[in-house]
Amino acid sequence: MSRALLFTGARIVCPVAGERTGDLAIVDGVIAEGCAPADATVIDCAGKLLAPGIVDIGAFAIDRAACRVGGIVRVAPMPDQSPALDDPGIVQRAALIGKPDLWIHPIAGATKGLAGREMAEMAILGSAGARAIGTGRRWIADSGLMHRVLTYARDLDLVVISEAQDDGLVGDAVATAGETATRHGLAAAPAIAEALAVARDIMLAEDTGARLHLRLVTTAAGLDLVRAAKRRGVRVTCGIDPAHLLLSDNAMSDFRTFAHLSPPLREEPDRQAALAALADGTIDILCSAHDPRGPEDKRLPFADSLPGAAGAATLLALSLGLVRDDRLSLPALFDRLARQPAGLLGIDSGTLAPGKPGDVILVDPDAPWQIDAEATPGIAGNTPFDGLPVQGRVLRVFKGGREVL
Repeated sequence: MSRALLFTGARIVCPVAGERTGDLAIVDGVIAEGCAPADATVIDCAGKLLAPGIVDIGAFAIDRAACRVGGIVRVAPMPDQSPALDDPGIVQRAALIGKPDLWIHPIAGATKGLAGREMAEMAILGSAGARAIGTGRRWIADSGLMHRVLTYARDLDLVVISEAQDDGLVGDAVATAGETATRHGLAAAPAIAEALAVARDIMLAEDTGARLHLRLVTTAAGLDLVRAAKRRGVRVTCGIDPAHLLLSDNAMSDFRTFAHLSPPLREEPDRQAALAALADGTIDILCSAHDPRGPEDKRLPFADSLPGAAGAATLLALSLGLVRDDRLSLPALFDRLARQPAGLLGIDSGTLAPGKPGDVILVDPDAPWQIDAEATPGIAGNTPFDGLPVQGRVLRVFKGGREVL
């Protein structure tokens, strides 16, 4: 007897095939072509959205409850875990802990202890299950070391995920230099700190031929550099999170520490540039940047609080707003949430094509709800969108044809 599901009456959205209304079958954990077997369990979707499960790249915490609510079925955590993902045994364990409900695809540390001084054993880390190599929260300032990291990663066919902020300029800054930071007396760094890091890393990637992914690019200058590099054929991609698409540094005006992020929120022209870059394909990936912080880290003066926000549970609802605002089509949205992240990691997933893993989510795109930091499932709910009314709820999640409860 086969293990089969038949989704009927669904509004099916695939990043490759587009939209259609109809049925979808999953047999033995794989999306099937043609009719489902007679013994299939039938799920009436009642016109709701059926889409690929989200693949989230660059989260700082493995948070099963938040991922379930957000429709995330695969997550690639940053190497900044406890302990750091710079040892093959730790990487191997990380790759196993979430199965079967949430598959973990570790991003291993590019340097030992993420200190930016000595290159990690990338070949061994790759053999242990690492899907990418990452610099961690901080940029690798040593250009010679970064050149070697990219060279070795190229030979291993591993993408390097870099944090695009020049630490020499950022220092202890908690905001982007500009009117908001000046008015509130916050230590600030110029937005060019991002562009400098982006430019250096792109030049090194171009020289080595390596694959480079910039975790978050949030300024007009940084995005222009990525756009130009792509035209030259550089193997560079970049991501962004909903916070930097939907909020400017004005969100810090009441010293709300939930809006203390890294990189910091930018001025409005940069936010508009990011929206344009998402629409024209310069930005490849939408990610949660999930970095949950407890009260002990956030109930402090703004400058003393730790940067970061919980983003996994709200990723899809906030992203669906981009569709309602005609910034992206639904297939293009799931291209950035599922297909391209999977491709970056070398995972055969992210679409609803026959033969692909049965990783699907059933979504009511119109269901209204209000983001509540105190009630958000997961490790912590610190979000700059606390109190915001949104639309779009994940109703059911299936990983490999098995429902995640």
